[in-house]
Amino acid sequence: MVREKVKVSTRTLQWKCVESRADSKRLYYGCFILSLLMKGQADKIGIVMRRVLLGEIEGTCITHAKSKKIPHEYSTIVGIQESVHEILMNLKDIVLRSNLYRTCDALICVKDPGYVTAQDILLPPSVEIVDNTQHIASLTEPIDLSIGLQIERSRGYNLKTPNTFQDGNCYPIDAVFMPVRNANHSITFHDRLAKLTKKKKEIALKSIFIDQSEMSPRIYNCLKKSNIHTLFDLLNTRQEDLMKIEHCRIEDVKQIMSILEQK
Repeated sequence: MVREKVKVSTRTLQWKCVESRADSKRLYYGCFILSLLMKGQADKIGIVMRRVLLGEIEGTCITHAKSKKIPHEYSTIVGIQESVHEILMNLKDIVLRSNLYRTCDALICVKDPGYVTAQDILLPPSVEIVDNTQHIASLTEPIDLSIGLQIERSRGYNLKTPNTFQDGNCYPIDAVFMPVRNANHSITFHDRLAKLTKKKKEIALKSIFIDQSEMSPRIYNCLKKSNIHTLFDLLNTRQEDLMKIEHCRIEDVKQIMSILEQK
C-alpha cells in the first residue's frame, strides 16, 4: 500500500477590519482584509463570501399595506400630499431590524396635519426601526389616516406580481430583504511576498557579471571602465548616466536596456 504525502498548511489566517464608517443612519461601509492565502484561494473565498452576504443573510421588510380608504394603488387621498403609490414606495424604504420567525402586523394611525415618519409606526416588541426620521407622507389637513402593515423576515427579495394581490384594499410591496446591498472583493499580493521576490531577483542579478550577457566587447569595456561589473550594478544605473559614459552610443544603450528587460 502506497501512502501519499499530504501537505498541510500551517499558516494562520488573519482577519482585519481596515476601514469602518457610517455614511448615514441606514448605510454603513466596511473594508476587511483576509491574509495570508495560498495561490487560488483568494478568488474562491471572495466569490463565496459575496454570494453569502448578498443572498443568505436574513432581513426584515414591510411586505403589505392595507387601508379601507385606498381605492387603488395609483389613487390620491384628500388631505395627503403624496399619492398612494408614493406612500407605498416610502414604506418600501423603511429599514427594520427584528428577531422575527414569522410575519407580524403593524399599524400607522395619524389624524393631525404634519409629517408622517417611521416613528409613527406602531410596532410589536420584536421589531425595531433603524431610522425614525424616514419620511412616509405629509398630511395637509386633519384626516383619519389608518394603514395596516404586514412585516416579514426572509432572504433575498420578493417582487410583487398580479397574483400577490389578496383583495381590493391590500397592496403588496416589493421587498428587498438583503441587509447587505453591495459586496465586492479584490486580490492584492502581500508586501512580504513582493519584498522576498525582489530580494531574490537582486541576489540573482548580483551573481551575473556583464561579461556573461550578450554584449559586444566594446560595450563591455565601456561599462567596466565605469565600475559596472554585474547586471545588478547595471540595473541601478540610470539611462541618462549610461549616455554619459565615454564611447557609449544611443544604439549601445538600447541594447543594454533590451538585455535588462529580458532578465
